[in-house]
Amino acid sequence: MTFNPCAVIPSHDHWTALPGVVAAARGQGLAVFIIDDGSGEPAAAAIASLHRPAAGVTVVRLPDNRGKGGAVCEGFRLAAEAGFTHVVQIDADGQHDLDALPELLAQARARPKALVSGEPVYDATMPWGRRIGRWITHLWVFVETLSFSITDSMCGLRVYPLAAVTELLAGEGVGAGMDFDTDIMVRLFWRKVEPVMVPVRVTYPPGNSSNFHMVRDNWKITRMHTRLVLTMLVRRLTGATAPPRHWAGLAERGALWGLRFVVAAHRLLGRRGCMAVMAPIVLYFYLTGAEQRRASQRFLGRALGRQPGRLDGLRHFMDFAGRALDAFAAWSGTLPPVAVTCDTPDAFARIAADRRGALLVVSHLGNVELSRALMAPALRQRLTLLAHTRHAENYGRLLREFRPEAAARVIQVTDIGPATAITLQEAIERGEWLSIAGDRVPVLSKDRVVPVPFLGKSAEFSEGPWLLAGLLGCPVHLLFCRRCDEGGWAVSLEPFAERVELPRGRRVEAIAELAARYARRLEAECRRDPFQWYNFFDFWREGA
Repeated sequence: MTFNPCAVIPSHDHWTALPGVVAAARGQGLAVFIIDDGSGEPAAAAIASLHRPAAGVTVVRLPDNRGKGGAVCEGFRLAAEAGFTHVVQIDADGQHDLDALPELLAQARARPKALVSGEPVYDATMPWGRRIGRWITHLWVFVETLSFSITDSMCGLRVYPLAAVTELLAGEGVGAGMDFDTDIMVRLFWRKVEPVMVPVRVTYPPGNSSNFHMVRDNWKITRMHTRLVLTMLVRRLTGATAPPRHWAGLAERGALWGLRFVVAAHRLLGRRGCMAVMAPIVLYFYLTGAEQRRASQRFLGRALGRQPGRLDGLRHFMDFAGRALDAFAAWSGTLPPVAVTCDTPDAFARIAADRRGALLVVSHLGNVELSRALMAPALRQRLTLLAHTRHAENYGRLLREFRPEAAARVIQVTDIGPATAITLQEAIERGEWLSIAGDRVPVLSKDRVVPVPFLGKSAEFSEGPWLLAGLLGCPVHLLFCRRCDEGGWAVSLEPFAERVELPRGRRVEAIAELAARYARRLEAECRRDPFQWYNFFDFWREGA
């Protein structure tokens, strides 16, 4: 795809920082369209003086103020007529660090169909009122997109793919004022335009004026969010959009801003207050996540031994939110190590003292991530997490902000090939622990699963952990971390197999025996507290 970008700079009475903004855009070789959105004097004259078409700068004046969105859309029209493929939108107030422009352009060149947007990194000059308002909009955008991909929808520094924008504007209306940035970004997301976020430093210069009208623009933004939520619900109900990725992956693919927000809310309000803030969002996902709700109901019915009610399902979702919150709090340092106790101190001491490497089979029951976060540093240095998800890199980015050493202990794998096998074998020989989930289908085994009894009916479990254990020839242990009724969390580390042998001619039977043993142990934990199993996956659906 050809990449031929230009810059569009909307301005209403902003002119003091404009020459520097234009110079930065021209420094990147961008033709510049300045849209004077009905500015008064002296701004109008100052903006008009920048008109130099021969030098790549064109000023177009709109006689009446159309609003930010109206001005940017006029820029889209001019850019399309001139044959450009991409538009770099730049606010005229000088708040954004334009040293980020090369990175935004590089990302847009590498992903020409994506919307590349700045992800603001604010300094102390940002007013608290603005900060709170942005947090509220971020929460609504998470709901409207059923995703955490858009970590900031209000940044005025971004690169648009013009073809996708032109198609959108031909069929849909978008906000013409301060609601424009969020409105168009959410609607492009619905049209499968990938958002790519690039950190950008943002400051509020002394004496900087704002065109944001507190009452009028907040009312527009409120109407926009109402419209977007209702439109999203209609799209869901009519099948106009693909079902969202299930929300149980929140802890695995939580966005950087989401982590910061949850940690800040936890520090400010405590756990109970933060859960109260999250409750409406959890309720929304519970009501709209039909597939995950059905999976939860089926699991709870088997684990509880009775027909679960709607409140049971909502509690299951809320418990998951609490699990994610505690994991975030642990990594950020707001949850003390004393919050976790050990149910198996003797076994834990023996295993920790054993200098041999080992495979730890974990599950989506409880909160093993919390146990990793609060583990003694010497033990954490021995632990490496094997992740089979394309979101592992994003999760590593989250960890690097709070615990850089933890992010370094995550390996993303798609299959056990020779190179990966050698790397893992070397880790075992160094005495490290490798952690892998045993209750996610599939993990490392693609379509290789084995049916075993689980909660009263045959269910498919992955062969991956047991194939890996046989390959590495090391001890295998089970690690659980569950929330206690009296508060806090309890960890149990228990031996499972001194060594896994997969003899020729009996390998299938040996794997089935190991998987069945693991399923029985997991079943006991599930029956102990069904609301702490957060897989949200229908294990008993044929062909799953």
